[in-house]
Amino acid sequence: MDKELNPAFDLLTLTADIVSAHVANNSVTIADLPSLIAGVYGALAGLKAPRSAEEAAPQPAVSIRRSIRPDTIVCLEDGQQMKMLKRHLMTHHQMTPGDYRAKWNLPADYPMVAPNYAERRRALALKIGLGRKSAKSAPTPAIAPAKKPKTLRKKLSMFAPSE
Repeated sequence: MDKELNPAFDLLTLTADIVSAHVANNSVTIADLPSLIAGVYGALAGLKAPRSAEEAAPQPAVSIRRSIRPDTIVCLEDGQQMKMLKRHLMTHHQMTPGDYRAKWNLPADYPMVAPNYAERRRALALKIGLGRKSAKSAPTPAIAPAKKPKTLRKKLSMFAPSE
């Protein structure tokens, strides 16, 4: 039997090395030794086991398509309905919108606010004048350089006392 191709042999060797190093530096009773060996072997075997597909791809609380509703947006993490998602993500899940989109494989333009709420805020902003250019910020038309103003010449005869 080839030692390099047998994974069970590798696990046993690693287990023996780890347990012997632990026992050399710590006092372990003989009764605890089998449980220590089994624990180390189980931990090493668990590292080698492939992860299941369920762990790799988490399931959302609702489908992505149904998460956007006219008046609410649904959090894929916990299924809560709300108008604005960004603050909820940070306070309850410690995620930024970018992290959230990456975890659930969402497009970059996936909304973090309910559509009707965004429209109401947009209308309110336009109503109070946001989004319009003010008269001060409008560019002034190019004016030709002004000519030098003519100086008034004093006519001596006008100011001279009449005789």
